[in-house]
Amino acid sequence: MFKARTLVLAHFWVAFVAFLGALALGAWQMYIRSPLSTWINNPEHYYRSVTAHGTVMAYVLPTLVAMGFGYAITELTLKRPLIGVRWAWAGFWLVVAGTAVAAVTMGAGKASVLYTFYPPMLASPFYYIGVVLVVVGSWVWVALMSINLHAWKKANAGAPVPLAMFGNVAGAYLWAWTSVGAAVEVLVLILPASLGLTDTINAGLARVFFSWTLHAIVYFWLMPAYIVFYAIVPRAIGGRLYSDTMGRVAFVLFLVFSMPIGIHHLFADPQVGAGFKFVHAAMTAMVSVPTLLTVFTIVASVEIAGRLRGGRGAFGWVKALPWGNPMMLAVTFSFVMLGFGGAGGIINMSYQLNETIHNTQWVTGHFHLIFAGAIVLMYFMAAYELWPQLTGCAPLSPALVKAQIWLWFVGMMVLAMPWHLVGLLGMPRRMAYYDYSHPDLHPQAWTVTVSAFGGFLLLASGILLVIILASARRRHAAVVEPFTFSRAAHPGARTPAVLNGFGLWLAMMIGLTVVNYGFPIAQLASLKEAYVPVIPIGSR
Repeated sequence: MFKARTLVLAHFWVAFVAFLGALALGAWQMYIRSPLSTWINNPEHYYRSVTAHGTVMAYVLPTLVAMGFGYAITELTLKRPLIGVRWAWAGFWLVVAGTAVAAVTMGAGKASVLYTFYPPMLASPFYYIGVVLVVVGSWVWVALMSINLHAWKKANAGAPVPLAMFGNVAGAYLWAWTSVGAAVEVLVLILPASLGLTDTINAGLARVFFSWTLHAIVYFWLMPAYIVFYAIVPRAIGGRLYSDTMGRVAFVLFLVFSMPIGIHHLFADPQVGAGFKFVHAAMTAMVSVPTLLTVFTIVASVEIAGRLRGGRGAFGWVKALPWGNPMMLAVTFSFVMLGFGGAGGIINMSYQLNETIHNTQWVTGHFHLIFAGAIVLMYFMAAYELWPQLTGCAPLSPALVKAQIWLWFVGMMVLAMPWHLVGLLGMPRRMAYYDYSHPDLHPQAWTVTVSAFGGFLLLASGILLVIILASARRRHAAVVEPFTFSRAAHPGARTPAVLNGFGLWLAMMIGLTVVNYGFPIAQLASLKEAYVPVIPIGSR
């Protein structure tokens, strides 16, 4: 067991408890919008729930998982105690305090602006203060990851950084730069207006700053999942990692291409010119490259596992794979959802095709398949893999783990696929209710019922996850095997210096962001006409 296990456990437990609450809210939202329920008496209660659901899923869950997983990776890969444990605890309590402040504010109905903020709507300042505390707590983690890597490299001059740690620090640096957009939006534009210091806000500029964060945050979410793909999956299924170098290339390409693409979320916004919308659309296509590299590399690694198990011929290795292994099941389901979600994303990134599905349920289906489906599933697997190290328990029950994985996969597909269908038919998202008696809407009513059923399957899966983790201590292991990461198929291969550090890639990330965002930000900041009256939401 590693020394920071209590710290890591605290992060995972708060993340999953908050996650379970957000799952319950999501299932409720699906139910009250479906024909199974009467219309909600107060639509604000629906938007209060959507705000809480989105805030936990977008900020709290992935931040705490990335932090806890990152601390575990640091000790397990570098094989030395975590530097700055007291600071790590301080960062954790900042996140917890921020979550509590935001949760109370949302529960009181003073922050129903959704997690994307949507100025000129304004929530209570306490909601924004809570979100800021979460982000500041995560910045402590970013600093500690950089400090620990620097100390290790100083003591191991010239040695290749372990792949898991390389991806971990790449994710930390990505988040540090990604979060700047939303931080500037809140601290400079939203919070002064929410505090009553001004009665107008530059809504267009605020939306551009949030777009800085809005899409790149997805790649911060996925970094822990991709670390599991590269550093754990091949070992867990009895194979080898096809290419360590390919993993490093994928991680640094996410750094470069994740940032300068967020304005593709503003295709329908008139305050941004068509030229920059085109540039961001073109750059968005580039971010598919590291994902395609990852799919190729992990499938090749899985093939190695199949052939090591005796698989022969062009496809005989598929049959030879350990399909009874929960990790094999999880990576398969994750790639299926990543494939469907990524295909939908191609529509979203198209300047023309986006017009057909803008602000429809298609968008909801897309990001649920990517984040809640492909990414969150691998969060589960990261926890399952670490749990014996964290608690001293015996290996978790494969049958229960597979049941939880199946419930999550089936529930997500049943939830999200109907959204794609009705999105093409024009069903708007984020509506508190639909009038199914209308002849144009009645034929679509069954899809909302189906999605509601999927939502309850996901809730059941989340409950089972917590039961599995909470009951693990009852089965104490006499000896806990040391944790290991995947071995490369060619372990002696030299790691290029450019893929053993981040200087070049950080410079490219910052440079591209400045080029792609500099002019729209400067232009909107200089326009007095861009300021509009604020719209208070709730009793502030």
